[in-house]
Amino acid sequence: MENKNIHSDQDAAQLKALGLTSHFERTMSFWENFSLGFTYLSPVVGVYSVFAMALKAGGPPMFWNYFLVGIGQLLVCLIFGEVVSQYPISGGIYPWSLRLVGKKWAWMAAWVYAWALFTTIAAVAVGGSPFLSQLLGIEMSNSLSIWVAVAMIAFTTLLNVSGTKLLARVAMFGFICELLGAIVVGGYLLIFARHQPFSVLFDTFHFGKGTDYLPAFLASSVAAMFCYYGFEACGDVAEETPNAGVAIPKSMRMTIYIGGGAATFVCLALILAHPDLASAVSGVDADPVGTTLKSALGLTGFRMVIGVVMISFISCLLSLQAAASRLLFSFARDGMIFGSKQMSKLSPNTKVPVAALIVTGIIPAFIASIGHFLQDAVNTIISFAAIGIYIAFQMVIVGAIWARFKGWRPSGSFTLGAWAWPINIASLIFGLGAIANMLCSDRAMVITTLIVILSGLTYLMVGQPHQKK
Repeated sequence: MENKNIHSDQDAAQLKALGLTSHFERTMSFWENFSLGFTYLSPVVGVYSVFAMALKAGGPPMFWNYFLVGIGQLLVCLIFGEVVSQYPISGGIYPWSLRLVGKKWAWMAAWVYAWALFTTIAAVAVGGSPFLSQLLGIEMSNSLSIWVAVAMIAFTTLLNVSGTKLLARVAMFGFICELLGAIVVGGYLLIFARHQPFSVLFDTFHFGKGTDYLPAFLASSVAAMFCYYGFEACGDVAEETPNAGVAIPKSMRMTIYIGGGAATFVCLALILAHPDLASAVSGVDADPVGTTLKSALGLTGFRMVIGVVMISFISCLLSLQAAASRLLFSFARDGMIFGSKQMSKLSPNTKVPVAALIVTGIIPAFIASIGHFLQDAVNTIISFAAIGIYIAFQMVIVGAIWARFKGWRPSGSFTLGAWAWPINIASLIFGLGAIANMLCSDRAMVITTLIVILSGLTYLMVGQPHQKK
């Protein structure tokens, strides 16, 4: 209890020095904070949602992207760790960018990140509908799947407004179920149901070899990129986590290590246990995940696994909404967005930003409902979800470089010391390369990215929100 009080006093003093007073409850333990990042990253959701798309884009060698993207995102994570250790403020991307660069830069970073989160919530909900259909053993039309996705978003919104304690408990439960499910199911597939040799991981099928294969490999990397964000959510709830400057950089890194490792393991198991990879690569098998699990586990075992998968989807949605709502709260606390007066308020009972949470339910539900008019709703919605996150991440990375040029010396509990500059530059190179790759791989990404950026710039220039406080 004494240590808890000491940390509470230190956290309050650190925020006071930054000109803030927090009214959140610091009830989220280190493991619960890590669980939030893990369930946001959600290896099962990430891999299962885009596995078919990745195989069709690049064949089995797409597996190696999980290592390459993981290393790149770890570099980004290390820079985030330095920043959050000094600025442990709710909302993450926005307050970090604000203090590294300034109001206009922070406003645009938050605008892009918010829409990326909204589309990610919609993508996860829409991606979860087919698994619920399989769990119940019923066929769902595209329209019904979209309404199920909307219902999932509504359900997690209700859970989130119940408070930080429930959020932390559900995140912890989701983490345990998902990690055990990934290890047990993946292990079973590799030991008892493997159909493919390990050499298939180098089989490019009809995509060509050597440099001819590179475009397909890069196109398939979008799947790994979709899996490797979520660690920043640990920082989004910094004001709800004791000893945040020490705990959050560590929980971020653990999210990459454990979450990324689990995603890589799940992907490996699904590839090697698929009975006919040629049909999955060609698209004849439109549901290679279902094919693999049914072949290995039978219908009953398959539905048991899908039950765990649905827990993963719900906990992932819960964590995503929590991150998005804290971003909106932080944005609104500075009067930077319409509806700031309402979204900057915490419930007197649950100590969470209820209005911000409702917004993070309504907007993604609307985005998901657009899927009624789309042939491939999940892939279309994902087209901005991933790139928006990466753009927002790079705005923090660029901000850190700018601040270093201006003389910033990180003073938090976690610093990179002499490695700061090399890691910062390497993370920038990786991030810009990832963004360029995604833009080249999907024209829809170019259109959605331009819409979000141009609308944000218009709002910024016309509304002048950065001047209101």
